[in-house]
Amino acid sequence: MADRLTPDQRRLNMSRVRAKDTAPEWTVRRLLFSRGFRYQLHRKDLPGKPDIVLPRFRAAVFVHGCFWHGHACTLFRMPATRTEFWSEKMAANRQRDAKAIALLDELGWRSLWIWECVLKGRGRLPESELAEQVKAFLYSDAAFAEITENRIFPTAEEIL
Repeated sequence: MADRLTPDQRRLNMSRVRAKDTAPEWTVRRLLFSRGFRYQLHRKDLPGKPDIVLPRFRAAVFVHGCFWHGHACTLFRMPATRTEFWSEKMAANRQRDAKAIALLDELGWRSLWIWECVLKGRGRLPESELAEQVKAFLYSDAAFAEITENRIFPTAEEIL
């Protein structure tokens, strides 16, 4: 299937995609701040430049876009054009994520992944539930957790 946009239109669209300060990231920030959590943003001295860093908890929060990381959820759909390019790009993103998590762990930092599908779409979690899951992770000893489409790994019960 051919792209409906011209190369110049596609280039303009892709140039507008943000790497930081995205809408899902702002949603998580507001959620944390409104509940009294204070954080830092995009710390360059930490592997993977986490979106949100909570030094008090030695926790790094990554708000992942489902498309850019090839997340297997209802929001992700592989592009019909240049599928090989996109597959390689998403695989490289996932490898880079795994490496950052491993390096953060070595440095004594804990990591939380919050997927975009938790914040919008059919798999959206209520804000209060998401806040409870984040809080449970922050007050736990878990080194890693992932919150995705109504499935929390590990669950709040496993964390506490």
